[in-house]
Amino acid sequence: MKAALAGPGGELLHQARRATGRDRGPDAVVAGILDFAAELRAYGADRFGEPARAAGVAVPGIIDEEHGTAVYAANLGWRDVPLRALLGDRLGGIPVALGHDVRTGGLAEGRIGAGQGADRFLFVPLGTGIAGAIGIDGRVESGAHGFAGEIGHIVVRPGGTPCPCGQRGCLERFASASAVSQAWAEACGDPGADAADCAKAVESGDARALAVWQDAVDALADGLVTALTLLDPRVLIIGGGLAEAGETLFTPLRDAVRRRVTFQRLPELVPAALGDTAGCLGAGLLAWDLLGTGGPGTEPPGARQPGADSTGADSTGAGSLGTDPLSTTPTTATPPEVTT
Repeated sequence: MKAALAGPGGELLHQARRATGRDRGPDAVVAGILDFAAELRAYGADRFGEPARAAGVAVPGIIDEEHGTAVYAANLGWRDVPLRALLGDRLGGIPVALGHDVRTGGLAEGRIGAGQGADRFLFVPLGTGIAGAIGIDGRVESGAHGFAGEIGHIVVRPGGTPCPCGQRGCLERFASASAVSQAWAEACGDPGADAADCAKAVESGDARALAVWQDAVDALADGLVTALTLLDPRVLIIGGGLAEAGETLFTPLRDAVRRRVTFQRLPELVPAALGDTAGCLGAGLLAWDLLGTGGPGTEPPGARQPGADSTGADSTGAGSLGTDPLSTTPTTATPPEVTT
């Protein structure tokens, strides 16, 4: 779990981390979130003389944002947890926002990260799986049923590897960090090898690694071109563990996407700027939105200009809890007058 107190400009005033405790069961995870958020708020009151005014929490799985319910998360083992209400009660009735971890991460990347200033963007983190966040004019689209952005389950190899979702040939079975790790471990004969090892082998010119890497890049390009054909984003932001390979990924990926487009406008394809704190930052932005301040980065966005700054402050503008696919994080909003 990652937590933060943040100021109105998105600046981090305090950060903390702790284990999710999912090995002790779903009730323990929920209790851990509530305790962590309460401790964070108490710290803010003691350190800054006033407690946080709002909170945001970002969790994985299926989220009912309207009703504040964490509907289902396979990794955390919970179902229908009224997380917004539970946090509100624990934090003395302050407003609480609940969001999906990838969408909140995308919100942060869009407002204060790599997509800052873009009116339309697509954020795609490549981690254990692959998901996406569709950014439109400073907000992230959830969809009619909360499933918008599930790009990892676009079928790119019909009849291919079975996916836990029930389909075969889904993008995340070929281009996620875990898929590359598995493919490279099999190719090199080392069961402990992972995607980072594959990237290093690519850089050294290993033919087996180059083949594994190119297969992943081609699958990813197929999925991304499908997405950009449907969404027409101005900026395409790639994050997650696989993106840490830098130009070892981005150079062939840009080439592969460019070869596949025909009538489509090629978006700017950039690495994410906020790293693993994006979800925590996004949760804080949700909290600031509840306060009506809009938080950082909410001025009317315009078209992204070439050469625009692609860096941004990390984490939340209000108290926040951010997550990755295996963790959960609460965030609280600090008083607007507090600055670092």
